Amino acid sequence: MADTKREIERKYEATDDTRLPDLTRAAGVDRSVHRGLTELDAVYHDTADLRLAADALTLRRRTGGADEGWHLKFPVATGIRDELHEPLADTLPRSLAALLRSRVRHAELAPVVRLRSARDVHHLTAADGTLLAEVSVDRVRAERLAGEGSGTTAAWTEIEVELADDGDPAVLDAVEKRLRKAGIRPAGSSSKLARALAETTPVRDGKKQGRTAPHTAGDHVLAYVRKQIRTIVDLDPAVRRDLPDSVHRMRVATRRLRSAFKTHRKLLDRAATDPLGAELKWLAAELGLDRDQEVLDERLGARVEALPATLALGPVRGRLRAWSAARRTGSRRRIIDVLDGKRYLDLLDALEALSADPPLRPAARRAPGKALPRAVLKDYERLARRMEHALEHPPGPERDTAMHEARKAAKRARYAGESARPALGKPAKRFAKRVKAVQTVLGDHQDSVVAREALRTLAIQSHAAGETAFTWGLLYAREEAAAEARERELPEVWARASDPVLRTDLKH
Repeated sequence: MADTKREIERKYEATDDTRLPDLTRAAGVDRSVHRGLTELDAVYHDTADLRLAADALTLRRRTGGADEGWHLKFPVATGIRDELHEPLADTLPRSLAALLRSRVRHAELAPVVRLRSARDVHHLTAADGTLLAEVSVDRVRAERLAGEGSGTTAAWTEIEVELADDGDPAVLDAVEKRLRKAGIRPAGSSSKLARALAETTPVRDGKKQGRTAPHTAGDHVLAYVRKQIRTIVDLDPAVRRDLPDSVHRMRVATRRLRSAFKTHRKLLDRAATDPLGAELKWLAAELGLDRDQEVLDERLGARVEALPATLALGPVRGRLRAWSAARRTGSRRRIIDVLDGKRYLDLLDALEALSADPPLRPAARRAPGKALPRAVLKDYERLARRMEHALEHPPGPERDTAMHEARKAAKRARYAGESARPALGKPAKRFAKRVKAVQTVLGDHQDSVVAREALRTLAIQSHAAGETAFTWGLLYAREEAAAEARERELPEVWARASDPVLRTDLKH
């Protein structure tokens, strides 16, 4: 995997005659050390329709400087990017190509802009010599290599202040204060590439075309659908990089999207959405192989850690680690294989096609205040039937199964409320919040069911190995008690979610 660095920087406008003020007067800065001039030559790559630039990603091959090579940058927040680096090579390294696959897919990456920069570098250090930040004055020459404006050039000067690794962001504030006092203002572009593209793209008459604000019920549903598609595509690189919670968030997006297709089947043609829903179900299941085990590990691990030492008999922690490792072996490799597979890429293509040419039914032209409440309330009615079925069963396996089915219905009703919130406002927000509380109770109950199955397996393995199964039995009993507590809590939580006022508000 490529080397990764969190880049925190700020850019400022400058001219050829701009001079840096005395930055040793910035709070915390003791010295400014001139590091000399470096010549940098970077070629930025993108698709013909500039998909990477549209998402504020930059891919470049740069020579010159201490870190020459291939660089791929992902935006994290304003002024913050994750930079992945691979050594210099003639072709794009496979590790970086994989991180771009969800966006690029079948398109080709090619040079689009060349930037040659003369970089004058200064290091700001603390009194003990610790590097605080690097300040560069960059004189940039840009050349458009492809697309609109091919052959066009631009030139400018900018100041870049980059925080040192593990540095205090307060240093950037202190430096900015000195720069502003000297009349130097923040740059209008987030990156050199963004500025180069803006300055080398021909200006056309007329206003830019873009999506208008949602007006019909179909507009609102499509905005929600497109948001989930965008989330899946955006999270693909994060899953490949094994970033925290990325698998879970991607799985949630697939579920939200599949749920939207079901909830709004009066607005979207099922002939188009049902096959996609089936593929999204497959993808969620593949992502869940790792996530479900992670949730179970956290639950059982917390239960074990909470035990007094006198009740943790035998090699409990060691057996739990071994059992977990055996179940997780190969799960991450499987996820990567799924993301690299043709089936997944075909799904992304199909979702992109649906977004570009949505299969709207005539009902999609209705006002959102009419069509969306009906869809949300239909999902509520489905949940109500399943809740009634769950609550009429006595405690036992049948109730466990019924509560699990109710949980899935609660999740869909919650997503329906959330999808309608931009159009319906606070009533949809309140509805989704109440249903989420039901989902939480049902979810914790189901987690207990799964945990008890795992604890029984661990007890059997311990007994077979000649170990005492006492601790596993104790934890099993505690999980039973936790499930019973959730069952007692459920009627009250459901009563709040089934308040008729909530449903009346949705209609108005």
